[in-house]
Parts: sequence; C-alpha cells; structure tokens
Amino acid sequence: MATTDIPRKLWEHPNPRSTQMYLLMQEINRKENLKLETFWELYQYSITQRSRFWDQAFQFFGFIYSGSYTKVVDESARIDSIPRWFDGVYMNAAENLLYSRVPGAPTSQRGTIGKEDGKIALTEVREGVTEIRDVTWGELRLQVGRLADAMRKHGVKKGDRIAVVASNSVDTLLVFLAILSIGGLFSSSSTDMGVQGVMQRMLQITPTYIFIDDFAVYNGKKIDLRQKMTDIANGMKDVAEFKGIISLPRFKKPADISNVPRAQTLEQFLSKSIKCSPKFERTAFSDPFFIAYSSGTTGTPKCITHAGGAILSTFKEGKLHREMGPDSVALQYTTTGWIMYFASVMNLLFGARVVLYDGSPFQPDLTTFIKLLGTQKVTMLGTSPRWMHEIQKNGIVPKDVADLSSLTHVTSTGMVLSDQQFEWFYDVGFPKHVHLANISGGTDLAGCFAQENPLTPVYVGGTQGPSLGTPLAVYDSLIEGGKGVPGALVPDGTPGELVAPAAFPNMPVYFWNDDAAGSRYFSGYFEKYDNVWTHGDFIVIHPITKNVTFLGRADGVLNPSGVRFGSAEIYSVIEAGFPMVSDAICVGQRRKGDDDERVMLFLLMKEGERFNEGLVRNVKAAIRKELSGRHVPKYIFETPAIPTTVNLKKVELPVKQIVSGRVIKPSGTLLNPESLDYYYQFAKVEELVTKSKL
Repeated sequence: MATTDIPRKLWEHPNPRSTQMYLLMQEINRKENLKLETFWELYQYSITQRSRFWDQAFQFFGFIYSGSYTKVVDESARIDSIPRWFDGVYMNAAENLLYSRVPGAPTSQRGTIGKEDGKIALTEVREGVTEIRDVTWGELRLQVGRLADAMRKHGVKKGDRIAVVASNSVDTLLVFLAILSIGGLFSSSSTDMGVQGVMQRMLQITPTYIFIDDFAVYNGKKIDLRQKMTDIANGMKDVAEFKGIISLPRFKKPADISNVPRAQTLEQFLSKSIKCSPKFERTAFSDPFFIAYSSGTTGTPKCITHAGGAILSTFKEGKLHREMGPDSVALQYTTTGWIMYFASVMNLLFGARVVLYDGSPFQPDLTTFIKLLGTQKVTMLGTSPRWMHEIQKNGIVPKDVADLSSLTHVTSTGMVLSDQQFEWFYDVGFPKHVHLANISGGTDLAGCFAQENPLTPVYVGGTQGPSLGTPLAVYDSLIEGGKGVPGALVPDGTPGELVAPAAFPNMPVYFWNDDAAGSRYFSGYFEKYDNVWTHGDFIVIHPITKNVTFLGRADGVLNPSGVRFGSAEIYSVIEAGFPMVSDAICVGQRRKGDDDERVMLFLLMKEGERFNEGLVRNVKAAIRKELSGRHVPKYIFETPAIPTTVNLKKVELPVKQIVSGRVIKPSGTLLNPESLDYYYQFAKVEELVTKSKL
C-alpha cells in the first residue's frame, strides 16, 4: 500500500465528546481561551506547551500529595540534563493506588471513591481456572499494612530495595505495595528467569530482601524453585545490604525451606506484625520507587529507575487514552519480569478491578483463557500478537467462545501487530465495538510513545498516534550521528528513527548502578543525536492518518544496498501466505570486510512440515510481489529455534551480531540462550551455500 493511500477504517468511538480526553480538552479551552477541537490539536498543545499541559493534567487527575510547586519543569533545559518535574510535590505511589482523593477536597485528604472497603479490588486466577481468589479493597489495605509493618520491624526503611522472583499473584502485589508505602523501591523478576539473569539484576541493585515463590506452575507443570532460592542466596552472600530470602507459598501448604540458606517463610516474616491500615512515607516527585530492566539480550541489563513521572504517565494513558475507571476490569497477560506487570497493577489507580493471571493462557485448552474474559466480565484485555496468532491459526473465534459484551478495549504490545491481525480481529475474532489498541513504548519510559486514543478512528496497521505530552519525531536514520551531531527530521511517509526532541515526565530519573556522570544513561539514549532521546525503533508516520507504524528495532534495521526497511515487513508476508511456517527471524549480515549488508531469513517450520527449495522460491516470490525486489532476502534457511526473551519477545540483535562474525555472551534474560549456538555457522555462509546448493 502506498503511503498516500488511506487504509481501511475499522473502528471509531460512538460518542467521543463523552470521553475524559475530550473533557480535559474543553477544560484547557476554558482556562487558556483556546479552541482545540481535535486530538491532533490537543497533542500539539501538549508537546508545545508542556508545562501548561502537565499542570492541567496533574490537577485533573486528582492525585493525593502534599507540598506545592511553582514550576512544572524548566522547558529550556536540554533533554539530556534529565530535567526535574514538579519540584516541591511529595507523594506516595501506594497511597494513590490504595485510596482516591475526594473531589473538591484538599489534596491531603484521602477517600475511597471507587475503592470502597467491600468492593473487590483483585481477582487472582491460576492456570486452568482451578482456583479464583478475590480480595476486597479493605482487605488489600489491611494486608499491605501488615506486610509493611513486618518490613519495618525487620529494618527495612525508605530508599531500600525489595525484589521478588515471583508469579503474577496477590502476594507479589502485596510486596509491591508494602515497599512503596515505606518509600522504598520495588524490583521484579519472573520465576522462569534463570539464576544468571536474576543475579545480573540483584547484584546491581543490592536488595534488602528477595521474596521468592516456592513453586511455579506453567503449562501443566509444577516446578520446585527451592534450588533456585539456594543458588540466589549463595550468589548474594557477599552483598552487605542483603538480609535474606522470604519464601512465598504458591499452595496451601508452604514448602519446607529448612535447607535454603538465609531463608524464612512468609508466615515467619509476618509473625510479629499486625493487620493495620498502611502508613505512607511521601517522597519527592523525583524520588524513585520502581526499578525496571532493559532486555540485556547481549549483556548486563540496565537498571532503569522510575519516579513520580511514571505514575503521572500511567494516569494519563489509562484515564485519557483508555477511559479506565472504577467500573473497569483489567486483565493484562504478563509475567512479573516485563514492564507490562507494572502497567497491569497500576490499573488500581483508577479503582479498577485487576485480574492477576498466573500460568499459560493455553491451558488446559486454547479456549479456557477466552472463557475467563467472559466469566470475569473483563473490560480491558492486554495481550500480544503472539497470543492472537495462536488463536487465529487454530481457527478459534473468541466472540463465539465466550460472552465478550463487557469487553471494550484490547491492547496489544511486545511485537508488531500485522495488518492481517487487525482485519481478523474485527472481521472474525472479536465484537466490532471493541477498541483494538496497538501500543508501543516500553520499559525505558514505563509507558507508551504511541498508542490508542478515543478521538480518532482505528485504521488497519500501526498505532493510532502518539501519546499526549510525549514529544515524538522521526529522524533520518542515514545520519551516522555521534556526540554533538544534530539529527534531521524526515517528512511523514518516510521511515526513520524514533526520537523524542524534548523532555517528558516519565523519563527515568537515572540508571541504578550507573557512574556519577550517568554514562550508561547518556549512551543509552543521547549519544546518537544531539539533545534528543533516541529510542531505538524504526518507524514511519502516515502522511494522512498520522498513524505511527513500528517497522522494527533501529539497531536491527535491514539495510541492503542502502535500502532500509524493517523486519516486520518480511514477517507480515510470511504470516499472511505461509501457514506451514510457525515463526521467522530476519536479520542483516555485514561482516568485517563485507562491502554491503545481506539479508538472512530463518524459518521455523511447524511440526510435520518440510523446509525445501520450493518453499524458498515461493517465499522469495511472495516478498518480491508484496514488497519489492530489494526486500528479497539473499539467503533463506531453516532454523530449529528462534531466540526469545522470557516474555516471548523475539530478539534479532544477537542473531545479527553472530552471523556478522561476533561472538557474544547471551544475557540471562533469554529464555533459550542455547538457540543462539545454531547461528554461528552462518558467519561463513558461503561455505554452507556451497554444500547445500540452496
């Protein structure tokens, strides 16, 4: 499709003037004597009048805080100086999650609007829907108060780090809220992460305690985690701040941990504490409360440290872009090791009921998870293209499996949502009233660069547009860049590098364990182009709809003969025309001494299907027809496995580096690091081609 063509329209809001985004826009019009009418006018206002927009948004959301501010941010400050926001404001994330401000009351006054004691706040569901645990707001507050009391009695204080290696459960959330209430920092890793991956994180943040599940359940298997506890405890033996491991029971009978060094059960940890209303330590808006991690696919992960801006951004995304409120029921499928865990539990801000799902979404069969959406009357489902692909390829129609009349939003992230999936969603899979939101942003900003909004239509492909208050631009990726080198804007319709040309409040405050100069932070975002945040994504903005389409990672962008394109374009062709292929990974190869980059495509065949010369010819022909001759890979090979993170995100960069002749040390965040071994042979691809004659 040419960039000047308007893609097919699939959805639009039946009453956009009823939305929170529209109401805020009218409030801005009244206060500023403006006549903003469209999302695009509101967006321009939000990025050109950042102080005014974020001031109005902050007051509109009704946070519980103390103190006052005279300046929102220094808009003249360079973005790489990481300017401070809302100096003078003191707040606590857990207090805002557990309580609501009474409309019209002083900011110091707490209320329970939408969060009444007897109303259900959490629903925990385990794989196979065999057990459901409901927790009311009142009980949640008392349990958080008790755990926080226990933490204080064990010496935990403001600024301390508490980590979990745990499932998406009520107990994990209690740890999150308890340490936040004290003014400490929370860090999470999933139970399927290897010991090496966990230790790469823990040795950097040096937590006071690590809470670890005693068992995990996934895909019908029960996994004993006590050896992992032991290995982690031994790995932390030289960390002065570390006091020990707390074992979280995943079943009614806690596991025997008597042989695990420096460990105690949760019951033992809580033995001297009492159920009580939590006490909150309010901290400065720029004080951190949450540490997330880069994927670290080729090395030690960066410890991305977030503060009050992450709360503000979450409220903006949920309230304005997604219409979340006390009647919402949110189910985000995620592990605790992904930034979407943070996004999931932060839905408590709105008084929503949060469904915590632990396990495989395909057990005991492919329809069980879908039925859960109906029985729990889920209004907002967070999922991934991978899940939709599995449902689609197995011929399952969710709207025929369960009553999805309550469902209003489905968000998709983790990888690019293909055009075919957009159309399947509305033509086959889901009710037409559902707002499909292709979103993208990530761990770095604990939020979105681009996402849905209720004021513009959903078209096939891409995301609806940028996120309010988050400046987004596209730079010429052909400029090599370097310290002090300015970038250059490209016109809409031209692919390029995603950048943020001005500061936004949910930038990380710093990287934990960085040097005094913040060198890792600077090299992570600011070293390519002068005075802009370079995000690492390759995108294009549609010149008419203004949709933002993510084409792939900029560091994995394919560039044969100077023609740049994203791997997502290749994947779209494979997915649409080759049902015998289970998955694919497409990378560029440029070794030392190579004059140009060659594109390599690796295909993972479905069980029982054969890879052969005919398939190679057909794939090349389809790519030539659907894209162009310049998109056709130089080489196509079969692969036995595709490397992914533990959150099932396909990782291209390590494969690109390996086939280009580098030897890498895989990160502990890879689910299947051994899969990389297969690709080393392709650094000498000419020898393989001579042997196979493919």
